[in-house]
Amino acid sequence: MAYLNENYLKLQAGYLFPEVARRVRKFCEANPKAAERLIRCGIGDVTEPLPPAAVEAMKQAVEELGHHETFHGYGPEQGYEFLRSAIAQNDYRGRKIDIADDEIFISDGSKCDCGYILDILGDQNKVAVPDPVYPVYVDTNVMAGHSGSARQDASYEGIVYLPCTAENQFVPEPPKEHIDLVYLCFPNNPTGAAASREQLALWVEYAHAHEAILLFDAAYEAYISDPRIPHSIFEIPGARDCAVEFRSFSKNGGFTGVRCGFTVMPKSLFARTESGRRSLLHPLWYRRWSTKANGVSYPVQRGAEALYSSEGREQVRALIDHYMTNAKILRNAAADAGLTVFGGVNAPYIWVETSDGVTSWQMFDRMLSELNVVITPGAGFGAQGEGYFRISAFNSRDNAEEVARRLKKLYSLRYARRR
Repeated sequence: MAYLNENYLKLQAGYLFPEVARRVRKFCEANPKAAERLIRCGIGDVTEPLPPAAVEAMKQAVEELGHHETFHGYGPEQGYEFLRSAIAQNDYRGRKIDIADDEIFISDGSKCDCGYILDILGDQNKVAVPDPVYPVYVDTNVMAGHSGSARQDASYEGIVYLPCTAENQFVPEPPKEHIDLVYLCFPNNPTGAAASREQLALWVEYAHAHEAILLFDAAYEAYISDPRIPHSIFEIPGARDCAVEFRSFSKNGGFTGVRCGFTVMPKSLFARTESGRRSLLHPLWYRRWSTKANGVSYPVQRGAEALYSSEGREQVRALIDHYMTNAKILRNAAADAGLTVFGGVNAPYIWVETSDGVTSWQMFDRMLSELNVVITPGAGFGAQGEGYFRISAFNSRDNAEEVARRLKKLYSLRYARRR
């Protein structure tokens, strides 16, 4: 009989979002009338149609595949040059950040890359993650054997957790102990926090002092409106020598179902072998893609390229404005309901404190049963997420406004209970 990867047996219950879906499905089966008015503000999935510029570009690309003269078979595993060049120029060099075309690697999304990166990094690394945090960072390390057993609070032995609290504005400070790999996500999922230039500079300084690598997830950078907030870790001097950046077209271009993202792997980034020899990561990442992937489809890459056209930029901005207006509506409604609210300013997530000693999952059940609204319990993002829940602004305007009205009902119910 074949042996399995026993690291998977360490994983707690189920991945957060399938567990949310399971509970919602059970509620809907038991309450069919309530199910008809259910509004989902849990998972961060987009709702609005793709930008027309991307749609037209993908249609044209598909048409090309129907003719001998313009047919494309296997593409470059690392991505077509037309898209890598557009990314490097528009997202980096146009903002005075020194990134070369061949430092861009096209993939089917930043979620995937956050796990794939472990293919080229050793099992000896001491890993740190913020808490609360996007569950993928933790679970992929558990799957790869980089942790011990799970504790009662669902954290794992062998992983260092960096507390993100209201007191530190949900931006963790560098630890005093040595860490090899640090996951950072800004604007943050789930808290909606954005790190300042000064805060990121402290992390770059830490990485240089400890020869650590920062794994920087910037999937929501397009939602930053504050000009003082960096969009990229590479805006910080010295970051090219200590950081990898992950980005996605899922939330700015609506590509959650289309699938396209990219990783920036600087050619100046080193890691160490067991014998102490320094080795560049870029050639290993290149080899990883050449061996394990055939790249993202040609039509999808043409669609992503179109997001950088003048029309595409306007359409992307309209999408972001739509979701951020939703965020404002939901943030204000939660505050008007007497709840303590964070986020929703430079990110499409609102991080809300529960009240009256209610746990995150109890709040999930209350919102589901009393308001017929699906939110995400903070405890699913880590121990420090207990006592909070996340509201996603990815929704239609009608749904956002209806959720706002229902949150006022929550205030009335809370007031009635106190009386």
